[in-house]
Amino acid sequence: MDSTFFHDELTDNILRFWIDRMTDRSGGGFYGRIDGDGVLHAQAGRGVVLNARILWTFSAAFRVLRRPEYLDTARRAYDYLRERFIDETYGGVYWEADYRGEPVNTKKQTYAQGFALYGFSEYYRATGDPAALQLAVDMYRTIETRCRDQKSGGYFEAFDRCWNTLDDMRLSAKDANECKSMNTHLHILEPYTNLYRIWPSEELRRSQSELLAIFTDHIIRHDGHLALFFDSAWGIRSEAVSFGHDIEAAWLLMEAAGVLADPAWVARIDAIAPTIATAASEGLGADGGMGYERDLHGFDSERHWWVQAEAVVGYAFIYSITGDRSHAAASAGALRYIRQNLVDRDGGEWFWSRSVEGVVNRRDDKAGAWKCPYHNGRMCLVALEEAEIFRHLTETLV
Repeated sequence: MDSTFFHDELTDNILRFWIDRMTDRSGGGFYGRIDGDGVLHAQAGRGVVLNARILWTFSAAFRVLRRPEYLDTARRAYDYLRERFIDETYGGVYWEADYRGEPVNTKKQTYAQGFALYGFSEYYRATGDPAALQLAVDMYRTIETRCRDQKSGGYFEAFDRCWNTLDDMRLSAKDANECKSMNTHLHILEPYTNLYRIWPSEELRRSQSELLAIFTDHIIRHDGHLALFFDSAWGIRSEAVSFGHDIEAAWLLMEAAGVLADPAWVARIDAIAPTIATAASEGLGADGGMGYERDLHGFDSERHWWVQAEAVVGYAFIYSITGDRSHAAASAGALRYIRQNLVDRDGGEWFWSRSVEGVVNRRDDKAGAWKCPYHNGRMCLVALEEAEIFRHLTETLV
């Protein structure tokens, strides 16, 4: 795998698109949507997840590449998230603002609190700004005091503005309305890892260790797939599996254990992660792409952009601990699929997905509430930072 591709794709295509097309230079912050045909919707709502992911991506890009325009964009995202989404009265971040930056959906989704923490902690890593560290620690404590299930462990899905429970806790319309989900826990694990890099407190260490135990004891099924939805006592409430989340979790669990630097957890996760990757491989096709999910209705073979990006990173990490050539081939195959099918060399960024027959999906956004520079940008940044892993992987395939 040529590191030149990761560098150039990140700088010349992904980040350039977000700077040039999504920056709202008159109203502040970032536009909320560009549709699948490349049309800007300047008055679309602005989701907190989108803005937190922009903050994380450009903070990480500045930390790694030190380009001033990335710091400028990260600072814009930091200021906008801090000024427009934080609830100064009740704490936490709102779900959505309108195009003028006024809150229109004050729901407190635990998933969103995690991404705000992810963004603030990465901005501190990039800049050393103590105010960003304080915001990150405040977000951690909000999650622990407001979202945590004190009885059975883990985190509930959602609350109203005042942190009261809701009848509808779903993260999106396609999700099951259950009180706990794999997805939310995965994206609390991820920012807690990032925060521990800069704030290695004993309280955070306990929280992260408990999260790892939740994955090994409740979320990872016997067949290696991750269960997706749960009741409050961790009863599984869905038989569906998400191949992209499987392979993403495999490497995020490895990262979490490694940053925690607990030899027992490192050994335990290194033993489990290959099993998760093998289960995820059920979604791989002959074209190198990974399908979306399998549920009671069958197999969804759509090749989503984020799934392929996570497959590149996830299988590379699994290869680094197993030396199994099949994992190296899976990582390389997903990258080949991305380069041939998802990179939009005319319009910039990546397409949302292609069908297994090769038809580009223009129904879904090029940029929006869920289509952010985070998965593909992170793929490139991880490949640049973990160059040794990717170099060994390439040598294996020669």
